[in-house]
Amino acid sequence: MTSTTATALTAGTWVIDAAHSTLGFSVRHMMVSKVRGRFTDFSGKLVIGEDGSAAAEAEIRVDSVTTDNPQRDAHLRTADFFSAENFPLATFKSTGFRVKGDDFVVDGEFSIAGVTKPVTLDVEFLGVNPGMGQGPVAGFEATTVINRRDFGITIDMPLADGGAVIGDKITLTLGIEVLQQG
Repeated sequence: MTSTTATALTAGTWVIDAAHSTLGFSVRHMMVSKVRGRFTDFSGKLVIGEDGSAAAEAEIRVDSVTTDNPQRDAHLRTADFFSAENFPLATFKSTGFRVKGDDFVVDGEFSIAGVTKPVTLDVEFLGVNPGMGQGPVAGFEATTVINRRDFGITIDMPLADGGAVIGDKITLTLGIEVLQQG
């Protein structure tokens, strides 16, 4: 883990407040638009050391995927995509944090359907607030683009006139609020 100074975040464990967080994605569809979706069941934490070092980890229940289309969501849970029955969790574990102005770059290992690859998240730090009686809260927005084929999701659904039903690049967008636990 690379050390960074997180001056606005005090040392301790900060846990994801799932009620105030979103894990979303978008992917090119039919070569002309994007399908957007999200996961509704996830957890994670950010640990800030006394020395300012930071570590983050998260778990996502892939069977909680929703694109607001039940037929598509059922297909996403199959072996063609997430293989939710065999690999119920996608996971992230940080390997390093770098300061980028007021924001961060977080490197980590991301696992989907039994395949682990390095990813880099661009993280916008939104600030810290004293909260509403349950302790301090902090907010972040993070984005990265992954290639689904790198994670073994290689289904091809070609279109008759060329191209494919689903694109290879997946944009992950995370809106995270964390609560300090101690």
